[in-house]
Amino acid sequence: MSLGRFGPACVLSIVTAYAVAVTTHAQPTPQGNSPADAKAFLARVDAELLRLGLAANRAAWIQSTYITPDTEAMSAQATEAIVSASTSFAKQAARFQKTQVSDVERRQLELLRTSLTMAAPEDPKLAEELTRIAAGMEGAYGRGKYCPPGKSGDDCLDVEAITKILAESRDPKQLEDAWAGWHTIGTPIKKDYVRFVELSNQGARTLGFADTGAMWRGKYDMPADAFARELDRLWSQLQPLYTSLHTYVRARLRAKYGAIVPENGPIPAHLLGNLWQQDWSNIYPLVAPEGAAGAETYSLTDRLKAKKVDALEMVRIAERFFTSLGLDPLPKTFWERSLFVKPRDREVVCHASAWDIDNEDDLRIKMCIDVTDEDFSTIHHELGHNFYQRAYKRLPAVFRDGANDGFHEAVGDTISLSITPEYLVKIGLIDNAPSTASDIGLLMKAALERLAFLPFGLVVDQWRWQVFDGTITPDRYNRAWWDLKLKYQNVAPSSPRGEEFFDPGAKYHVPANTPYSRYFLAAILQFQFHRALTKTAGCTGPLHRCSIYGSKTAGDRLKAMLEMGASRPWPDALEAMTGQRQMDASAMAEYFAPLKAWLDEQNAKGTKAR
Repeated sequence: MSLGRFGPACVLSIVTAYAVAVTTHAQPTPQGNSPADAKAFLARVDAELLRLGLAANRAAWIQSTYITPDTEAMSAQATEAIVSASTSFAKQAARFQKTQVSDVERRQLELLRTSLTMAAPEDPKLAEELTRIAAGMEGAYGRGKYCPPGKSGDDCLDVEAITKILAESRDPKQLEDAWAGWHTIGTPIKKDYVRFVELSNQGARTLGFADTGAMWRGKYDMPADAFARELDRLWSQLQPLYTSLHTYVRARLRAKYGAIVPENGPIPAHLLGNLWQQDWSNIYPLVAPEGAAGAETYSLTDRLKAKKVDALEMVRIAERFFTSLGLDPLPKTFWERSLFVKPRDREVVCHASAWDIDNEDDLRIKMCIDVTDEDFSTIHHELGHNFYQRAYKRLPAVFRDGANDGFHEAVGDTISLSITPEYLVKIGLIDNAPSTASDIGLLMKAALERLAFLPFGLVVDQWRWQVFDGTITPDRYNRAWWDLKLKYQNVAPSSPRGEEFFDPGAKYHVPANTPYSRYFLAAILQFQFHRALTKTAGCTGPLHRCSIYGSKTAGDRLKAMLEMGASRPWPDALEAMTGQRQMDASAMAEYFAPLKAWLDEQNAKGTKAR
């Protein structure tokens, strides 16, 4: 069962669970506002969220791993039940704003109001339409394929095949065709997305928010506008570092591809090795430092294949990292119910994700794992979610979440920062750690993955916030998307992308309605976490050579933060982990400081040469 192949009996169990959920949600709701009423309300919320969540998670799992019209409909129905209930609970929580309750109860009530990513309109027909559109858009993405001219059926390319081309090809024409081909899947989604925005905004307004974007920004223990300013502050700490990397990479790509890469200005989007230019790791061979700076580097992908490490063993290696910190192994059901490789007999949503089906012990991941360096790191990231989910399982349902959603994304990435050469030697994947002479090469690899991501981590929600508040209208969706990508990433398409396209729809998180600022925050927080944990583990070397593997002391500190869940404001959780109460990008700047100095030197030489 480790490949996640479920039979018809599992589908029947979903139907049963959904029927119970709907029956429970239909029960009448008390309307008092006394302290006793608040306590009774929260107890009911706890029970119903767990029950409805189980039904929705099971249905969503089947929808993602068996994409059919029926599973989409079932997932939409189960999602409608929990979205409608959560929206109702959020509205009901408001009546206790002046009630004298404990601090714990007050936080639960506030989190109920701000925890939704999609609020349903009051009209049941509109609520049903919203959830049906949401399920349909995600399904459309999962089924998405590009059929090159003259090709059809099995010759069409899914996102995995397109990703492989972007990663491996050095033919600019093939890269451009593949890049543009995948982006055709977004076009049919646009009409549904316009309606989705209208309906989700209606739901947000029923909760007292101006729009869905304001609702998303309101969940960070600070005013929505203050959160937007916080992102700008963090980006300002790292923008010079990104500019140095961009300038260097552009020059190396120009040396490879010639005049199609401008001497100044944006990099063509199809040349950065990734569909969305959010990870430049795949072009490392084109931009690798020469001479001593790049000496003795290694390919983890090649080492994994040479050691005959398969997808399942990659997951077991990641699990052993967490257990080396003193955390308990994953449950047996994780190995029985997860999906690790792409099935041959059906379409699935391959986008990697971590699941907590019953909000207690039924932990899973869903991935179409390839034996690569990138997926090795991604597995650590996804298991970070799973270990976090299990750590807070004894808290009330409302608290079973990260301190903020950036925390949840950061935990696994913090672990992957400890995938150092020294760690790989300890677990037998490489024979010897490269000397410090190769540190620039190692840092370059890390920067192409983590630093290059930062501006894209801002683009997705900057675009959606303005779509939700009406600043960006449907007739400007695509132009505004590329304006933001130019502003933050300094990348551009090689040919005009007019409003006949809907390029945001070709990024999973847009049709799946998944907020994206969490990933930007995670990119910052992981280095802040890493610096604190490696100091706890006793590492005195440079941050990029420190690993917490095997440190029970660091594990204890990590576990203490994980177990807090969302029960305390995130500055309290941050302080428990790092001793700081403000998010701080200086740890990331410190990590990459040697690379920044080297990049600036290379860029200066290039300027003189020109």
